[in-house]
Amino acid sequence: MTSDAASQIDAFLDMLASERDAARNTQDAYRRDLSDYIAHLRANGCAPRVATTADIRAYLASLEPRRMSAATIARRISAIRQFHKFLYVDRHRDDDPAAALEGPRMRRSAPGVFTTAEVDHLLAVASEGLEDESRPPRERLRAMRLYALLETLYATGLRVSELVSLPRSAAHSRDPFVVIRGKGGRERLAPLTNRARRALLAYRKLLEETEPGRAGASFLFPADSDSGHITRQAFARDLKALAGAAGLPAAAMHPHALRHAFASHLLQNGADLRVVQELLGHADISTTQIYTHVLDERMRAMVRDLHPLSEGD
Repeated sequence: MTSDAASQIDAFLDMLASERDAARNTQDAYRRDLSDYIAHLRANGCAPRVATTADIRAYLASLEPRRMSAATIARRISAIRQFHKFLYVDRHRDDDPAAALEGPRMRRSAPGVFTTAEVDHLLAVASEGLEDESRPPRERLRAMRLYALLETLYATGLRVSELVSLPRSAAHSRDPFVVIRGKGGRERLAPLTNRARRALLAYRKLLEETEPGRAGASFLFPADSDSGHITRQAFARDLKALAGAAGLPAAAMHPHALRHAFASHLLQNGADLRVVQELLGHADISTTQIYTHVLDERMRAMVRDLHPLSEGD
């Protein structure tokens, strides 16, 4: 890659980070996508400053033999669109050759959702032995932490990155909610159930007794990591191990599955889609609409059970 193209990618990613609060994973994915795109241009004697719509279409056509998924191709188109728009707005070129691109039409499918009974069972297994003072202190603390994480996640529907980085003050708030700073710097309130608050207080009490030095950290779930808190990967590993112990499919169990369960179970019990959108921190209602299958099922049941001419078919 030429130094000119590399500097353009760096400037574009800096813009994403500073103006759109893009996550590190997003930045890394876009860097890979754009590096591949620019390598294709260079192999054909071209560069981003002079690439035409035809050049971009030729690159996209080259992806088909590589058997990439529709999701991957859609992300690459998104990266290229945003990159060329940035070059145009930032006056690196006088036009935007990617403006006319159309991506593959993708139907967002609803995620597989664990039932209320399955989540209840998972939480019940996680809570087993927490009061057993004969257990090794660190083992008991780790089990208490996992239970507190699960209760909080299912109570709030937080993104896993938001959950693991909660501040220490979240456990001691007098309000039945925590303030979350989500994607794009947007703030929202996440209500806490009494069960979640009790789990957090019990965990913090045990942490202060077992590891008083670490208990003074600024994070609710401190750990020996670069971030200073438990990592998403560590939480996911513990969750899969717990799912296996509970007899649930470990491959399907991950933190996001409980976020899905939170949203689906609320809708099943009558919550408004707009309220769920706010609780999940979705900027666009279309993101939340992957859960509309729950509403469809509920509406069919209402017609079946309440309509005077329904025969219960």
